[in-house]
Amino acid sequence: MTPHPGLGHVPAGQDGEAYARLRRRVLWSMPTGLYVVGSRAGGTRNLMTLSWASQLSLEPKLVGISVERQALTHRLVADGGVFSLCLIDRHDRAMVRKFVKPLSETEPVDPAAPVGSSLGGFAVHQESTGAPVLDQALAWLDCQVRQAVPVGTHTLFVGEVVDAGFATAEDTPVLRMEDTRMSYGG
Repeated sequence: MTPHPGLGHVPAGQDGEAYARLRRRVLWSMPTGLYVVGSRAGGTRNLMTLSWASQLSLEPKLVGISVERQALTHRLVADGGVFSLCLIDRHDRAMVRKFVKPLSETEPVDPAAPVGSSLGGFAVHQESTGAPVLDQALAWLDCQVRQAVPVGTHTLFVGEVVDAGFATAEDTPVLRMEDTRMSYGG
């Protein structure tokens, strides 16, 4: 392996640009889900599309989400110490597209408002942590951050599942990256 500026290590005898394209295609081939993560810190809350999430431990029940450091969601999860992870129906592609780009403004939390409200035009509610949960989600996890690990351009937030639920039948297919024309990573 030879270090290459901007590309990292490139196997000896390989063209750096061709190898970078190959590596991207292989990484894009890894199956990933598409989720909407809810975050809240103080009087600010947000929803964001996320593709890097995984269960990390059986006991305690831990999940991990990898969030780009420059994202508003990163700041809210780091400051608030909570997040929700919403599993989305395979047919709800428009919903995840809505939250790919950051909202132009976060919507403040009105403590006097009823529990049901909306965010980005979608109905949300909150569970025990106070992070927003999409009403339209197939299922959701409500998590308390237990650890934050810097990993390159992102931070891996490890959250303990403190609440969870299904909104619809457990066998409804969830949205995956390959169900869309979207790509992230690589």
